[in-house]
Amino acid sequence: MTELAGTQTVHAGARTSRAGRDLPRAVAVGLLLLALVGASLLWRKEMFVLLAVVACGAALWELAQAFTRRHLHLPLLPVLVGSTGILVSAYLAGAEAMFVAFLLTAGGVVLWRALDGSGPAAMRDAAAGAFATAYVPLMAGFVMLMLAEPDGPARVLLFVLLAVASDTGGYVAGVLAGRHPLAPSVSPKKSWEGLGGSLALAGTVGGLGLWLAFDASPLLGVLLGVAAVLTATLGDLAESLLKRDLELKDMGSLLPGHGGVLDRLDSLLLTAPLVYTVLLVALPAVGD
Repeated sequence: MTELAGTQTVHAGARTSRAGRDLPRAVAVGLLLLALVGASLLWRKEMFVLLAVVACGAALWELAQAFTRRHLHLPLLPVLVGSTGILVSAYLAGAEAMFVAFLLTAGGVVLWRALDGSGPAAMRDAAAGAFATAYVPLMAGFVMLMLAEPDGPARVLLFVLLAVASDTGGYVAGVLAGRHPLAPSVSPKKSWEGLGGSLALAGTVGGLGLWLAFDASPLLGVLLGVAAVLTATLGDLAESLLKRDLELKDMGSLLPGHGGVLDRLDSLLLTAPLVYTVLLVALPAVGD
């Protein structure tokens, strides 16, 4: 949700085509979203939880609409209810409660679809529901686990800024120097040069962030930034594969200049468990 343009371009061209988006609009929306996230973290943690619930709900709705292109009908109501339960449980009661809520949601989705009919179609729909639950709210639950820590807002803000740095560094380097495609069969506009830009900026943000906000080793922050870029890139490519299979350019159009909400969450979702785990191990008692 923080990505400036969502692409790391390989070929030169006009401003909009190089970015793959309406750049001014994308920047404006990106800054607005970043301000909204920052304000919710600074004001009350519960406001960020509400924001996460809404964002995950929108992403799941987009995924449900996209799946219909392959005649998959996501049991949306139990998935949405379960998504809220997963996020709230993670924030209020921790990792064990989060995983219990996930298992209950996955089981509820299967039961819901089975009561509506059986057969291969029901099995596919139930599997799609379980996948969506694991892909969106379960991964987002790790952000709630970070938020629940005494210094939770700082941890979540670092996590978000790492994603911003990865997207921004990749975009700028890709536009200015992108020549060699990173994964042309999956995402033709991504380049190795863009990946280098992501690594450089995210490593810098990680190093400064851990040093300034947590008085921790800048080297650890650099390593965290590098690892975050790798998981963010993997998440972005994974969603690109999904969109390619569904024959979609974007998952939705809820965010002007960016596409859908899930298009902004893709890199964040796979990065959340990594950042949570590293900070949990490296900074177990900060704020206690």
